[in-house]
Amino acid sequence: MRNVLITFGSSSLAQRVGHQLQPCYNVIYATCEPVPSFMEHRFSRIPTGSEASFAHQLLAFCLDHQVDYLLPLGWTEIQSLAEAKQLFEEYGIQVCCPDREDLEEVLLIERPPAQVDICLLLHGEVLLGNSPGKNVLTGLYTFSDSGGQSALCVV
Repeated sequence: MRNVLITFGSSSLAQRVGHQLQPCYNVIYATCEPVPSFMEHRFSRIPTGSEASFAHQLLAFCLDHQVDYLLPLGWTEIQSLAEAKQLFEEYGIQVCCPDREDLEEVLLIERPPAQVDICLLLHGEVLLGNSPGKNVLTGLYTFSDSGGQSALCVV
């Protein structure tokens, strides 16, 4: 079974995605946020996305835990990891976020409600949910009812 690391693991969005992925993937939750001591065993600690060494520290974590897919949910993390996607891919780790050159054009939806359908894509391949049609997107998205517009889901 492949390993998926989800950042902001204590957020409701991460928990929702993780529960949906668990039948097919081993999910690892990581967070830079404080968690109650009785829940610390459920979450791995990672640095904040704004730290200069964030990508390198996260790469080391991914290698130590044999992570196949990395799903960053924080906007700062996405910005940092979009710059380092090629480095992760050299180690066989797929970073599920848009490419750096696409970040300026992407629409964001912050903390989408539970009733909003979500879809995890990797270069258009559906890892979770349903895509309304052919695309080359990478990341966790929601789509308009017509399927014409997409928004990247973040916490």
